[in-house]
Amino acid sequence: MGIVEEAHNVKVLGSGEQIIVLAHGFGTDQSVWKHLVPHLVEDFRVILFDNMGAGTTNPDYFDFDRYASFEGYAYDVLAILEELQVESCIFVGHSVSGIIGAIASISRPDLFAKLVMISASPRYLNDVDYYGGFEQGDLDQLFEAIRSNYKAWCSGFAPLAVGGDMDSVAVQEFSRTLFNMRPDIALSVAQIIFQSDVRELLCHVTVPCHIIQSMKDLAVPVVVSEYLHQKLGGESIVEVMSTEGHLPQLSSPDVVIPVLLRHIRFDIAA
Repeated sequence: MGIVEEAHNVKVLGSGEQIIVLAHGFGTDQSVWKHLVPHLVEDFRVILFDNMGAGTTNPDYFDFDRYASFEGYAYDVLAILEELQVESCIFVGHSVSGIIGAIASISRPDLFAKLVMISASPRYLNDVDYYGGFEQGDLDQLFEAIRSNYKAWCSGFAPLAVGGDMDSVAVQEFSRTLFNMRPDIALSVAQIIFQSDVRELLCHVTVPCHIIQSMKDLAVPVVVSEYLHQKLGGESIVEVMSTEGHLPQLSSPDVVIPVLLRHIRFDIAA
């Protein structure tokens, strides 16, 4: 195993010719794909990895300068693909990883047959003629809550993000992976994500994109999926599911897995 693979806990499963890369969002790790993976391994080769900063990675490897922007994460994705000698993949990115995959595809479009984005957003702050869902005051309160009592914040944020009560398995699972992050790293990553604005990059994304969104999502309003559809540089398609929450692949797998499988297998241009 190479250095990059080891640092990101890379796992390669299945034996198909087509390669699927599954990339998780903030506060989770590759375990968030546990409901999807069994449906893929018979037909595809599946690459799982952990973003640097996830609780499953070595916090000593987290370089605050490198990960002060999405580009650091995008370089990680490209390094993983290079180390595994991947020539083409279907990249499935949840939340921030949908944007990370898009940025990676700008520099190496040849490596990405298509992007499947779940609950992705190019900007979380409201702006003139743009509704991202948050005002700056909301974000300031969020960051202060993380800073002052991380464990308490995790307990409160998890059910809001997942869209379920504290007793649900999905909320407990997200609470666990969220709490596994080192608090200072979690704060840094949250600030980078929620203060981000990559709208100007969208026109440079030329690979086909499948945009999948919950009808009700605390972090990403439904209108954002349509915004992505309009602004991406290549062909794109949107599907809004009848699910609630920011982690539908964890909280509503019965609804989400068939949708994901259809988009993974379906080509927009076909």
